[in-house]
Amino acid sequence: MKKNVAVLMGGFSSEKEISLKSGEVIYQNINRSKYIPYKIIVNKENWIYLNDINEESNVNLEDFSIISNNTKIKLEIAFIIIHGSPGENGLIQSFFELKNIPYTGCDSYTSALTFNKRDCLSVLEKHKISTANSFHINKSEKFKVEDIVQKVGLPCFVKANRSGSSFGVFKIYKENELIKAINKALEYDNEVLIESFLDGIEVSVGVMNYQNKVKVFGITELITENDFFDYDAKYNGNSKEITPANISEKQKQIVTNLSVKIYKKLGMKGFTRSEFIIVDNIAYFLEINSIPGMTNESIFPKQAQISGVSITELCDEILYQATV
Repeated sequence: MKKNVAVLMGGFSSEKEISLKSGEVIYQNINRSKYIPYKIIVNKENWIYLNDINEESNVNLEDFSIISNNTKIKLEIAFIIIHGSPGENGLIQSFFELKNIPYTGCDSYTSALTFNKRDCLSVLEKHKISTANSFHINKSEKFKVEDIVQKVGLPCFVKANRSGSSFGVFKIYKENELIKAINKALEYDNEVLIESFLDGIEVSVGVMNYQNKVKVFGITELITENDFFDYDAKYNGNSKEITPANISEKQKQIVTNLSVKIYKKLGMKGFTRSEFIIVDNIAYFLEINSIPGMTNESIFPKQAQISGVSITELCDEILYQATV
């Protein structure tokens, strides 16, 4: 008997449009011999079922059902492909946990932890994972610019603490630019993380528990024409993504081991992407994406393809894990 799968996309954040693209790729690649997928657009006001001729109807959140062709259909598994809120911060996972409905990826606690850059770094530092020097600010908190510069130096990165796709991220060279950048980052989140600039090789590592083994699908070197790997570099082609990364065998082994260690220590599930800067054979952890992009331009699907694993096979595995 085929299972009804809700492919949840959209969300509340600035990453909504990217999520819609990722969701379309997932929807097209779910194995129709095992599952019947349904597109569900998640908004703050309501959740919308979108059929193949783009007709819309509301999702019944009481029993997680839809009406299709005048028939009530109970959605049995949630495939979460929402970047940002509420997909990566634990909100939507909490809903499905309360409803006792199987869903893909991390649980609500792990999702919230990994979405909070400061908290995630704090946890991993206890496991001897190298990270950049950082300074944290709450929106209502008073701070001195000189204290920030003393801690992290210049240049530095100002980041919205809970955001993705490089939204709310700014590279700062001068002390008098900090206040403006912090205020801009606070437009995305009420917490800001300021980190030291690390001059090294940036890599992205795709990791997933695949067929009972935590597997590294690939290491991608990120080279951008921009000042850093920002939104424009990620999605508008102003970058080179080299897979496999042009790094030494020793460096490959370092980031492979670290990525697997981080996946296990954080209790991750499903596909993830970890970001590092390599400086003098030390890999500094930047962040982990618990629901990485799955668009045609995204890194993880390309890494999987090079590893000989199709998106359909990835979907099969993550849906299987959601129900066991």
